[in-house]
Amino acid sequence: MKSFLTLSLSLFFIISCNQKSSNDSITIGSANLNNGTTVQIIPGDTSNEQRWVDYIKAHNDRDLEKIAEINADDWKGYTADGSQLKGNKAHIEVLDNWFKTANPRWEIKWMIANAAENEDGVLTQWLTTGNDYFDTDQNGNEIFQHNIHDIKFVDGKIKEIYVYSREKAKDSSDFSY
Repeated sequence: MKSFLTLSLSLFFIISCNQKSSNDSITIGSANLNNGTTVQIIPGDTSNEQRWVDYIKAHNDRDLEKIAEINADDWKGYTADGSQLKGNKAHIEVLDNWFKTANPRWEIKWMIANAAENEDGVLTQWLTTGNDYFDTDQNGNEIFQHNIHDIKFVDGKIKEIYVYSREKAKDSSDFSY
């Protein structure tokens, strides 16, 4: 009986040590890298969701200090129209000028934390979000867009943002989750 108990405990210990964490075994998609390889996309760090909530709140509150704090110094932004902006300082200057002449507002609709290895084999953390964007143009007309933001996080800071946009549907019917 003692041998059976020892064998059972040994097998339990060996099996337990070889188990992967739940995130290691879940693939939620794939990505094709620039070097031609395909990598698995796995669940990412969900703590980045709160960083995004704080970031959007800072934008809605016009809190440039908070935005600069969340951005990495080498921040990069790519807009839906193909424009790009590089550097935290440049981003804050553009936002400061924009906020003086417009009243943009965002509302977060959904978020998906994901991660994948880059070309160097380093695991990168991303957050893909759906956000509604509201503003008013120079003629007083309301602007409404659905935006998708792909956000790359490095060491808890936002390093890159890619923005994709769709205007409001003409028939005003909208789907929801």
